[in-house]
Amino acid sequence: MAGGDGDYVYDEESGEWLSPEEAAAKAEGPDVVDAVGNVLADGDAVTLTKDLKVKGAGQTLKRGTLIRSIRLTGDAQEIDCKHEGIKGLVLRAEFVKKRS
Repeated sequence: MAGGDGDYVYDEESGEWLSPEEAAAKAEGPDVVDAVGNVLADGDAVTLTKDLKVKGAGQTLKRGTLIRSIRLTGDAQEIDCKHEGIKGLVLRAEFVKKRS
């Protein structure tokens, strides 16, 4: 590559050469945002914005339910979390709101 101060990194997924800053930003993963646009991070607490039927568990999580200590999955639309009596709960980010 011509003209550049830094070492460029080849991104096999897109087939493009990226600057070190672009490569670092891409490695961090996508930003996960809640229903109102707040950026979520590992360990955040969220509340549900609507009633959700949990497939396989036979129960419904009600609007306003507090979910503590979420984990990001690498997918911009999904978060992994724990709730009483439900193992492996994955929620869509569009149905939660970050607690301040």
